[in-house]
Amino acid sequence: MGRVGNERESEEKKWQKSCFEVLGLCCASEVALIEKILRPMEGVKDISVIAPTKTVIVVHDNLVISQAEIVKALNQARLEASVKLKGQSNVGKKWPSPYVIACGSLLLLSFLKYAFKPFQWLAVAAVAIGIYPVLLKAIAAIRNFTLDVNILVLIAVAGTLALRDYWEAGSIVFLFTNAEWLESRAGHKATVVMSSLMSIAPQKATVEETGEMVNVEDVKLNTILAIKVGDTIPIDGIVVQGNSEVDEKTLTRESFPVPKEKDSTVWAGTINLNGYLSVKTTALADDCVVAKMAKSVEDAQNRKSKTQRLIDKFAKYYTPAVVLMSAALAAIPAGLRVHHRNHWFHLALVVVVTACPCELVLSTPVATFCALSQAATKGLLIKGGDILEHLAKIKVVAFDKTGTVTSGDFTVTEFQSLSHDITINSLLYWVSSIESKSSHPIAAAIVSYGRSESIEPKPENVEAFQNFPGEGISGKIDGREIFVGNSKIAQRAGCLPAQNGEAIEKERRTLGCVYDRSALIGIFSLSDSCRSGVKDAVRDLKSVGIRTAMLTGDNSAAALHAQEQLGNALDEIHAELLPEDKARIIQDYKNKVGPTAMVGDGVNDAPALATADVGISMGISGSSLATETGHVILMSNDIGKIPKAVQLAKKCIRKVRENLIISVTTKAAVLAVAIAGHPLVWLAVLADVMTCIVVIFNSMLLLQGTREHRKKCFPFFSSGHTRANKIDCCPPNSRCSEIPKNVVPQR
Repeated sequence: MGRVGNERESEEKKWQKSCFEVLGLCCASEVALIEKILRPMEGVKDISVIAPTKTVIVVHDNLVISQAEIVKALNQARLEASVKLKGQSNVGKKWPSPYVIACGSLLLLSFLKYAFKPFQWLAVAAVAIGIYPVLLKAIAAIRNFTLDVNILVLIAVAGTLALRDYWEAGSIVFLFTNAEWLESRAGHKATVVMSSLMSIAPQKATVEETGEMVNVEDVKLNTILAIKVGDTIPIDGIVVQGNSEVDEKTLTRESFPVPKEKDSTVWAGTINLNGYLSVKTTALADDCVVAKMAKSVEDAQNRKSKTQRLIDKFAKYYTPAVVLMSAALAAIPAGLRVHHRNHWFHLALVVVVTACPCELVLSTPVATFCALSQAATKGLLIKGGDILEHLAKIKVVAFDKTGTVTSGDFTVTEFQSLSHDITINSLLYWVSSIESKSSHPIAAAIVSYGRSESIEPKPENVEAFQNFPGEGISGKIDGREIFVGNSKIAQRAGCLPAQNGEAIEKERRTLGCVYDRSALIGIFSLSDSCRSGVKDAVRDLKSVGIRTAMLTGDNSAAALHAQEQLGNALDEIHAELLPEDKARIIQDYKNKVGPTAMVGDGVNDAPALATADVGISMGISGSSLATETGHVILMSNDIGKIPKAVQLAKKCIRKVRENLIISVTTKAAVLAVAIAGHPLVWLAVLADVMTCIVVIFNSMLLLQGTREHRKKCFPFFSSGHTRANKIDCCPPNSRCSEIPKNVVPQR
């Protein structure tokens, strides 16, 4: 087994993921060319092409094929590739290439032909200079048996030259070669917004013991780092010494600094504002929250929506079909020797140009890319274009209660022993020691309460610890087998709920019970409150026709009390549910109502999150399983971002439809003008170029409200940060801020 494990580990280690910036990727139709160049190469395992950012991601064996060899292969096709370093963002080309400038200058001078006819040959010279990069790409495409836009342009230019329309040929070359630069500049803002997310954590860290500054990749677990005032925290960790406030807006979008003291958790990419901190690392650089965010963003860009897959499939057959149609329009009139053959040749060339599906192919990914960028700047990580499509169609949103609708910041209001032989201190010691091995919010509250009573938990004394989702926990300590949980844990303790129900009802206590084998030996009560903004979020969802529900493992009293705090805003309440019950109800909603979203933060929510069409997990505050299972990660605790995510998804889908209409309408208009007797090839090229730019700019309207921060320390978000609106779900002086003592949230 050890040998097999070592072999698997070495197999994984040999694969390296490299990112390449490909500035020559001027059209989405060239993606096939890149894939055909790289896939046959020995040592290449996988390829991903992200057209909006001109990025190619290659998983390869560095011992078989190096980054330099991959760059060389791409550059042989004039794709202007280079290795993209970590943290580097593509600033694009500030000016067009020399070929474009020379071509445009000569084409402009060719207008002097009206004064002196030989100047017409300057248009031919413009073609000769400007066509060079297009010709090289076309040759590479032909070698790889790929029909791309460069070949189509080459056919159009050759045809217009054969018809002695030199100025038109020059115009085609100038417009096409200039399009790459125009599209690059148009999409620059979206690229910068997304690139900034990938580089919010610094690449250097200071080791406290030596004062040496090292690369974050070289920092090992449990290393103590020095974080000075103004430093960006490089790696996730726990504060071991010092007090400060940390700005976490780069991750959570929360405007207020978060106090940090000993044992507080800090995250890479956040900024230490006003104190010195000693931080012990709890993760490697590649396993930090911000690294996982970057990976999620990268994966999201690679995930195609259903619409995009359909368009890509359509484009695969559209271009060859239109080229064949163009050939027929040229060959049939020539074979029949009809009059005005030049008109038919021009018409055929116009059809060739319209065979380029660039704007159609760009319609979806650019809009999706901008929507993902905008969502990321608001603290929402959406894992792909397909998730956006599902989110736009949501009919039901179901919420977990504890830690989602409510804050999960519990306070123990009463703790009582029901056995004369067991002191309150002994009971509290047993319960807090067992609870210290759990990650549930209730556990933290009980441990904190124990410490306030000078009872220090000792998890090392606990044996046979077990967690029962939806019920509670158990463990052996001091020779006793202790069960802690709600009424459902009674059966595991060998006690029927009816045996202890009378005592609990009489005392009006909680369903938080402590059992020693089959005896009820203690009870406790806690308080919790709704998160601010939940009521408004539910109202906003209902305003767009989305039903809302609460799915909780708590008892009915707890669920109804939360509903009262929300002003009875939720449409449905389901209480006393196990994790599998939540998943079953989500499936019922999907079958009977339509696409369903689930919002949760804990391990108990993972089955429901996975079952839902869209699982929305609470990022940093949620469990790692919930984060991995969720399709949307909410990086802060602001539930109010969920309606905004739905609105953004709907707007994105609307932009995709607008882009498709613009693309199809423009092509149809050009063909209509040509059929009507004006087959202008240069107009077809201009329309193609301008449509691509209009599609990009229309998609970038999704980025409205996103501004780059001018300060280096805040590269991700805008410079203007307004004070968050404090809207509570109930009046500040009301008594609904605490759950009654007869209510305790279930695990």
